Amino acid sequence: MKVTEAEIVISAVSQQQYPKNHLPEIALAGRSNVGKSSFINKLIQRKNLARTSSKPGKTQTLNFYKINDLFYFVDVPGYGYAKVSKKEREKWGVMMEEYFATRDVLKACVLITDIRHEPTEDDVLMYDYLKHYELPVIVIATKLDKIPKGKRVKHLNQTTRALNIDSGDVVIPFSAETGEGKDDAWHIIRQYINH
Repeated sequence: MKVTEAEIVISAVSQQQYPKNHLPEIALAGRSNVGKSSFINKLIQRKNLARTSSKPGKTQTLNFYKINDLFYFVDVPGYGYAKVSKKEREKWGVMMEEYFATRDVLKACVLITDIRHEPTEDDVLMYDYLKHYELPVIVIATKLDKIPKGKRVKHLNQTTRALNIDSGDVVIPFSAETGEGKDDAWHIIRQYINH
């Protein structure tokens, strides 16, 4: 997909603030610092629409990015980062729950993992959480450029196995550095926003 327009519309903390124009939404979830912002930026060919940060746990709101007036990417707070107080984490939990439980324009969720490592317990919990809401999940196994070509299949299998991927879901190897996997990601996302 050629992205000609991309803008952050709102950083929301509750339902009242969500956009009201009923465009389809694709949520983006992943561990803090796993590369969600880099994924968005690579997909839409912008350097810094989504701000990347060396400080994990930076996203503390639901950030709605409107793409080509067609759909929203919704960046949800990263998880698995210890420096956030328990109270903060509970607040995020309520915010995420409200979003995933009530948003009928939410079509699918992109779950970003690091292909170099087996998915963490938090990744597995997040995947199960999304399946609890019966959401289709597109797993983006990022940092592909850091894995020797001969070991990619092994690492992909490790991701698929650890998350116990549903038959309807896909795992896409991806690199924000080289752009590998970008077309595959768009191909799948397009299917969800068009139907």
